[in-house]
Amino acid sequence: MDTKPAAGQPPEDPGRRRFLEIVIGVFTAIISAALAAPFLGSIIGASSRPGRRRFSKVAPVASLPIGRPVDVAYSEMASDAFVRQETVRHLWVIRGSGSDIVVYAPICPHLGCRYDWDAKNSVFRCPCHASVFATDGRVLSGPAPRPLDTLPAEVRDGILYVEWIRYKVGTARKKAV
Repeated sequence: MDTKPAAGQPPEDPGRRRFLEIVIGVFTAIISAALAAPFLGSIIGASSRPGRRRFSKVAPVASLPIGRPVDVAYSEMASDAFVRQETVRHLWVIRGSGSDIVVYAPICPHLGCRYDWDAKNSVFRCPCHASVFATDGRVLSGPAPRPLDTLPAEVRDGILYVEWIRYKVGTARKKAV
């Protein structure tokens, strides 16, 4: 087989062709890595950080009434894959005497409805399926399979901090989702 160039065409330079192949390969690898980084970060990111607890600042303890549940709203930065956004969350907080504080997630453990405080009867009521809970979280009546879900909380320098956790609904065992 004859490798002579056709008439009127310059001879091919194998060194130049090899250089262009390498340059194109390097650029392809760089672009592929740049496109894959966010995707891999969303898959590996959350699972590679076990045990890291994120407490959010909720409210000054002095602003919470003693012995009465109060619906407290606070905002925190939440991330889903590589999207970060500010999220407003609600909690039920009951302050006992001193620094004794219980924080409940506002989600009914039966089917995930948002329950409310019935001040007249001093109970929490879920409007979806008539579950009723005592202020200590016990199920008083209804189909709820477990007590209200408490959230990890701590007081630092007179400020309440809470870690938001979403629990699986409809199960008798409290399990984070």
